[in-house]
Amino acid sequence: MDPAAAKPDMHAGVIENADQYLTFQLADQNYGVEILRVQEIKGWERPTRLPHSPPYVQGVINLRGAVVPIIDLRCRFGLGAAEYGRTTVVIVVKVQGARGELTAGIVVDGVCEVCNVGARDLRPPPEVAIETRFVQGLAMVAGQMLILLDVTRLITSTLEEPACASRAA
Repeated sequence: MDPAAAKPDMHAGVIENADQYLTFQLADQNYGVEILRVQEIKGWERPTRLPHSPPYVQGVINLRGAVVPIIDLRCRFGLGAAEYGRTTVVIVVKVQGARGELTAGIVVDGVCEVCNVGARDLRPPPEVAIETRFVQGLAMVAGQMLILLDVTRLITSTLEEPACASRAA
């Protein structure tokens, strides 16, 4: 079998043993979350701030009658503040947590595209002294490094941690 012919095209339709990721920009880096976790993409709207919430939880919005917490990923990842512009969006995700299904919005600089990433193209994060607990892996897509987030771990650790622990942080 020709190895070049077996190389997956990240923008092609179906790739054997591939997962789809919604990719987005955050502080000039490309990130991705599993498309199956994405409920919808919304334009930016200022959330209602809640008292004693950690700085990275901006507040809540009303999404068709549901109260949805909004997490600023720049702040959560220590990437610095940014001006919200016309490309700023909220990706609403649903994950399964210890207390049941959790819905949350994550604020990103802009959405890019949906990419297919094959299991063989996924690499583990480097074992260096950096925070990687929210990183599922790394992949090369169209010549650029894509940081694939473990959105379930990100949302559950952000929303299910005790309130007193988040205030102390």
